[in-house]
Amino acid sequence: MLTKEQLLASVSPLKDLEFGLSLADLNFIRDIMIKEQHVSATVLLSSDNESYKQQLQAQIVEAFKQAGATDVHLRFRLLSDFERNEAARKVQESASAHEQNEQPSEPSVNVLDPQSGVRFIAIASGKGGVGKSTVTVNLAVALARLGKKVGLVDADIYGFSVPDMMGIEERPQLVDNRIIPVERFGVKVISMGFFVEENTPVIWRGPMLGKMLRNFFNEVEWGELDYILLDLPPGTGDVALDVHQMIPHSKEIIVTTPHATAAFVAARAGAMAIHTEHEIIGVVENMSYYACSKCGNKDYVFGRGGGGKLAEELHTKLLAQIPLGVPDNHVAEPDYSPSVYKADTETGLIYRDMAEQVIQQLEEKGSA
Repeated sequence: MLTKEQLLASVSPLKDLEFGLSLADLNFIRDIMIKEQHVSATVLLSSDNESYKQQLQAQIVEAFKQAGATDVHLRFRLLSDFERNEAARKVQESASAHEQNEQPSEPSVNVLDPQSGVRFIAIASGKGGVGKSTVTVNLAVALARLGKKVGLVDADIYGFSVPDMMGIEERPQLVDNRIIPVERFGVKVISMGFFVEENTPVIWRGPMLGKMLRNFFNEVEWGELDYILLDLPPGTGDVALDVHQMIPHSKEIIVTTPHATAAFVAARAGAMAIHTEHEIIGVVENMSYYACSKCGNKDYVFGRGGGGKLAEELHTKLLAQIPLGVPDNHVAEPDYSPSVYKADTETGLIYRDMAEQVIQQLEEKGSA
């Protein structure tokens, strides 16, 4: 069976025009999806030179086919400023290692250590069915689109759904006894869904859940990250409590619908965060309204005001009001995923604005 590692190995001789390192070493080939022998991937470009792009496309397609692919679809985009800086840093590290005639051997980063610089954001809700996982997935993707290094832990161990929502079909690899998370849309993902067969129910008690959650941090090779988002189970049960105890420096976002009862129940999750001294950075009101595709009128099918009222009660801000709907994706698309909104759609732009607010709160204010 064709693997991501085989594909990356096949393009290892190909070097970037500007930075002179392998495309694989620079992480310029991302979001690799393999369906049978059909392969799709995103390629980052350091130059907008059209002839370079065409040459690179031909070389990658040829390499992938030699590795065993029968059909290859590539998407191209220019580097962001952040990604360009990261590439330059890797060039410097490579040059330094070459001068010392040795390979750099950095110890694995403990992401739970506050000194790691990783910012944790737990996404919580008072009850199920409010779209908490959808919000988590799209916020993670929006942060990655803004150039951030993002990890996502599907901590809803009983009701894991993130792999399916993101269209992930591969499993994590084990390298040197370390779990390599699956990367999709620039987000590194780990989930209980990777370790059970055919949607088998998880019948565990609290201590085993806590152990599994800790393994997600201690045994996964996350690499360098700016953010880790945690999709918490709904309510205030064992896993949510474990997260609050395990990551005391985590921030929290509460998801609700506009309905008064949903907001009332969501307040319990907020109260738990406050009780454990976790800062709530905002409330997201999901399914706020339905916008008619023909006339544009908004129907508030679940009522109005629940998110704003909850934010007021929790002394935080209303980060976003997200309309009721589903992404305009199609199964035939190479980058198909059931729940990720495209960047240029109305809802995709709402998530981008939310991600920018999160960055402003956690980075710009924190460094002021």
